[in-house]
Amino acid sequence: MTFALVLMFVIAFSLPALANPACAVCTIAVGASLEIARHFGVDDSVVGVWAGAFLTLLGFWMVKWFDKKGWNFKGRDFWLISLSVAMIGFLYIGELTYSPKPILIFYLDPFLFSVIVGTFALIWSSDFYQWMKARNGGHAHFPFEKVFVPVATLALISLWFYYNPLCAKAPDDLMGFMQ
Repeated sequence: MTFALVLMFVIAFSLPALANPACAVCTIAVGASLEIARHFGVDDSVVGVWAGAFLTLLGFWMVKWFDKKGWNFKGRDFWLISLSVAMIGFLYIGELTYSPKPILIFYLDPFLFSVIVGTFALIWSSDFYQWMKARNGGHAHFPFEKVFVPVATLALISLWFYYNPLCAKAPDDLMGFMQ
């Protein structure tokens, strides 16, 4: 995990700057904080919301990279973001057990449900920000509104899941290297 974070940090600062939906430092910070939150016993449904948003951000970065390369095909953005979010499956292979429960009208694993909620929350909040900006003559209402709207949306959903947990707390012995 540490090697992957260092590699992402090096790659982020060695490539030319592009117009990205989030800065490289913020993306890396969210990725690192997910594992730290699990270590401190934060409910997996809260971690899942942020994991879904993180994987969606990686998908947005991939879309921008495909734009730069000029690689276009039908449904490209949908497939790139879907593949990015589908990487959560590797977590089920390595650390989690898929245990579906009835949630609202769905029968899903609570962690997977919260990942999907985080994905849609980030996409919706980004679109909502663009709508608000367009209604304001193409300008943000206040500095860092582009950051505030998605973070506030994810924080509100996290609070909801924190007080209405879908999952159990993460085990304390999950990360041996931090003990």
